[in-house]
Amino acid sequence: MPSVEKREGEEMTQETSAKMVRICGLAPVMPVLTIEDASVAAQLARVLVESGLSSLEVTLRTPASLQAIAEIRSAVPEAVVGAGTVRTPEDIERARDAGARFIVSPGLTGPLIAAAEKSRLPYLPGVATASEAMAAAERGFLALKLFPAGVVGGIDLLQALAGPMPDLLFCPTGGVGPNNLADYLALPTVVCVGGSWVAPRHLIATERWTEISAMAAEAASARRG
Repeated sequence: MPSVEKREGEEMTQETSAKMVRICGLAPVMPVLTIEDASVAAQLARVLVESGLSSLEVTLRTPASLQAIAEIRSAVPEAVVGAGTVRTPEDIERARDAGARFIVSPGLTGPLIAAAEKSRLPYLPGVATASEAMAAAERGFLALKLFPAGVVGGIDLLQALAGPMPDLLFCPTGGVGPNNLADYLALPTVVCVGGSWVAPRHLIATERWTEISAMAAEAASARRG
């Protein structure tokens, strides 16, 4: 029989995962943001929120990422900002301290699960196979990031997984864009998609807010199945 500690951990994961489902459900697209200069983070977040995208994933891929999360959390409270590319327990701790309201990882490991439970942050873990999805579900995760979606099977894989795992929800990321967005969102197990095309790093770096706003508004208007 599972230990009391493990059962309590699974129950906590289910609770925070339910919050993650609600965060994913705020909009059909979750922008994946790589921010080089934290001074533009607040303006970027305002543009995205005003265009209809309020859940924002800031990847921990640049030295400015944690400061960018802190700036968004402070200056744009209506944005639900999270940290992406979380790979270690230390990443989770730093993201929480910066003000991240959720965390996203490209994969799922035991130490990440333990650290996420300790942080009590909603967590969207990455999976790429049926076995990984089953293992995540056993630990209480209700929403999963399919990554890299375009490489591991994309729409075909999600359709195949929906048969034996209709209760799991996915946020496919990697290879998702305007050309296939509608096809992904038509799937009943897709709660949202993640993508960098809404605010590519070169447009962020050059502060081309009008272009970003137009792409974000189009993404926000996409219909889910």
